[in-house]
Amino acid sequence: MKKIAIILLVLLSLYSCKNQQEEYVIEDIEPYKPIVDFGFKYDDFNVHYDTIGHQDTFERILKKQNLNGKKASEIIKIVKDSFPTQVRFKRPYVCLRSKDKYNKLQYLIYQPNRLDYYLIDLTDSIVGFKKARPLTYKIKTIAGKLSGSLAATLRNQKIDASLSKKLMKVYAWSIDFFRLKKGDKFAISFTERYINDTLYDGVDSLRASFFEYKGEKIYAFPYQINNNSKVDYYNEEGKALKNYFLKAPLKFINITSRYSKNRFHPVQLKWKPHKGTDYAAPTGTPIMATATGIVEMAGYTAGNGNFVKIKHDKTYSTQYLHMSKILVKRGQHVKQGDVIGKVGSTGLASGPHVCYRFWKNGVEVDALKLKLPNSQPMESRDLPRFKEQIRPLKRELDSIAEIEFGK
Repeated sequence: MKKIAIILLVLLSLYSCKNQQEEYVIEDIEPYKPIVDFGFKYDDFNVHYDTIGHQDTFERILKKQNLNGKKASEIIKIVKDSFPTQVRFKRPYVCLRSKDKYNKLQYLIYQPNRLDYYLIDLTDSIVGFKKARPLTYKIKTIAGKLSGSLAATLRNQKIDASLSKKLMKVYAWSIDFFRLKKGDKFAISFTERYINDTLYDGVDSLRASFFEYKGEKIYAFPYQINNNSKVDYYNEEGKALKNYFLKAPLKFINITSRYSKNRFHPVQLKWKPHKGTDYAAPTGTPIMATATGIVEMAGYTAGNGNFVKIKHDKTYSTQYLHMSKILVKRGQHVKQGDVIGKVGSTGLASGPHVCYRFWKNGVEVDALKLKLPNSQPMESRDLPRFKEQIRPLKRELDSIAEIEFGK
């Protein structure tokens, strides 16, 4: 019996070990990926990363790399015409040293920004030059509904803030972004830049887009009439989006009071006509000329505070009130979008804002209700090429919108 018990114990032990072996799992290990950057395989070197110190110079950095002062000065003298005279604090640099016992510096790479870099080659003769890391461009197309401001909506989709600025610039003449509503639909196709195919470097360009505005889809397609002309944006019919007047004299602002024949004045505390549109913004916010013209008046009155009036042609004039600072002079020619002053609260104003007034044939009118003149569409001979060019872009926008919103 004793022998049988021993045999059973051995068998149980073997069975237990077998089960443990069967349950043991070896996890997959990702293969090693060597680092390659600036055209070098880092496995071939002893690599030292650092950043520019407060008092660092190229010569001081070289002296830290097993080079005496005389040798460092000689190197700087040779490469001075191809290197910047100063280095920027906290910018990165990389030292690539030999892997032998001498640990000798072979390459020094300095990055003033994420794309460009300067390289000193010490492997043979001393050479210094500037290069750029390779850029690749990737297309991204999105569709969605506004959940707040355009900038906030795109931010929620993890889109770089520069795209909202590009869109506001393209649509500045055709969409009042302060009047877009939550739930309004859009679709946007754009390109993004990547350094070394992996490091995101921001939005590069707008390929096409549409926004629903007042029940209508407003498309934007870039198009260059000829090689000597700049790229402008047009709708699907070839009509330029750039109108004669901007929709508003400020960016990222709030309408606090509209044109009215009878409004209670917050300072004078009485009912009176308000013949302008008030746009609130922090003091110092740039005020733009909404169209090209000549400064007709620039000065101060008790009611208007610091103000500027611009004559655009025989029909139209605009005025900008309550400035903290005037940046133009009477008789000066200004272009559409030029900064003519800064937001303030001078004159009869209860807070920082600009009162924007609009004249048509010498009569003050409501700029928000006025049908402002538009630029002319492209010539008929350009339409076939334009429509052929935008056809796949429009199909791309409409397709993603259909996927996102349904028919």
